[in-house]
Amino acid sequence: MARIVQKFGGTSVADADRIREVAKHVAWTRQNGDEVVVVVSAMGKTTDELVRMAEDVSSVTPGRELDMLLTAGERITMSLLCMALAELGVEAASFTGSQAGIITDTTHTKAKILEVRATRLTEALAEGVVPVVAGFQGVSTTRDITTLGRGGSDTTAVALAAALGADRCEIYTDVSGVFTADPRVVPSARRLQRISFDEMLEIASTGGRVLALRSVEFARNHHVPVHVRSSFTWEPGTWVTEEDPSMEQPIVSAVTSDVSEAKVTITAVPDRPGVAATVFRALAERAVNIDMVVQNTSWEGLTDISFTVPRAELVAAREVTESLSAEIGAREVLVDEGIAQVSIVGAGMKTHPGVTAMMFETLAKAGINIEMISTSPIRISCVVRAEAVDKAVRALHDAFGLGG
Repeated sequence: MARIVQKFGGTSVADADRIREVAKHVAWTRQNGDEVVVVVSAMGKTTDELVRMAEDVSSVTPGRELDMLLTAGERITMSLLCMALAELGVEAASFTGSQAGIITDTTHTKAKILEVRATRLTEALAEGVVPVVAGFQGVSTTRDITTLGRGGSDTTAVALAAALGADRCEIYTDVSGVFTADPRVVPSARRLQRISFDEMLEIASTGGRVLALRSVEFARNHHVPVHVRSSFTWEPGTWVTEEDPSMEQPIVSAVTSDVSEAKVTITAVPDRPGVAATVFRALAERAVNIDMVVQNTSWEGLTDISFTVPRAELVAAREVTESLSAEIGAREVLVDEGIAQVSIVGAGMKTHPGVTAMMFETLAKAGINIEMISTSPIRISCVVRAEAVDKAVRALHDAFGLGG
C-alpha cells in the first residue's frame, strides 16, 4: 500500500462536472488499496474574481484581510469535493491550511512554510478517512491566516508529502506533463518522461509554468518524487526525481521563455566599493526579487548597473532606485518593459563544451540580439526583445534537436 498526495489545480476542479471526475479518480485510487491525501486549488478563476472584488471595494488592500478573503476559494473547493466523495461512498474530511498544521512566517500574500504539524491528517488516514486539504494557505506564527503566493497549492502538496512520508506527490493540471518547450509556441515539443529536480528548478525559474518554483525546491530538499499529470486524460506524465548518475543525460532538455520581467538600469554610477551593496540591500528590504545583474566596465570612474525584476515588483524597484539615485551619485534610472528571457536547460551541459557557442550562433542566425546573459552549470539565459522571444524559442528548439 502506497501513501500518495494528489493535488488538483484550478482547471481540474473548475466546475461541478470536473469535481465529480476528480472524486471518481480519488475513489479509484482508494479502491486500489492506497492511502490518499488530496490538496485542492480554488475553482477556475475564483482567486482572480476575489482579487477583483477587493479592488472594487477599496484601493487599499491590507495583506491580512486579502489573505483572509483569498483563502475562501480553496475552502469552497475542499467542501464540494468531500461532498462528491461522500456520494461515491468514500469517507472524506476537509481541512483548512491551519487545520492541516501548515505553519508559516508572517509575510502576508507570499508566506513561506516553516513547519508542517500533520497530526490531524495522520489521524484521519489511520481512521480510513481521505483528508482533503485547502492548498495555498496556512497559519502564521502570530496565528493569522496567510497565503503562500503564486503556485502555493503545489507547495502545499509537496510539503504535506514530505511531512507525511508519502511515496509520491501527484500534481494534476491541464497539461500532460513537462514539455521540451511550450507546445503553444513550438507545436513539435514533446513530453519528457523524466527530469531531474535541478533541471525542473531551472525550468520553473525561467518561465516554465507547470510547477511552482518553491514546490520544486521543497521536493528536492525533502526527496519527494513528483509526478506531473493531466486530470483530463489521466495518462502517465512526467516524473521529477533525483538525477540518475548511471544514465546519460541529454545535453539540452528544454527551452523556456519568460515575458514577465522588466529591466532597470542605473546609469553613470560611481565605480567604488559599497555602491552596489547599498542598492541591492535597499531592494531586498522592499522584498524585490532580482534575477540577472550586469555591471558594465568602468569608464572614467563611472559604470552602469542593469538588473531584471518581475514586472509585478517593478514599481517598488523603481521607487527604491530613484530614491537612492542622488545618494549614490548616479545620473538617472531607466526602465525597459519590452524585454523577455529565453533559456536552455539540460543536465548534460555540464559535460558538453560548445553549448554556449551553439546557442549564441543560433540566435545570431535568427537575427536576434542578446542584451544580457546569465548562466548556471545546467542553464544559459539570454535577455532579448519581447517581440523576438517566440522566434528565439523555436530556433533553439530546432537547433538542439528537441522536436518529437
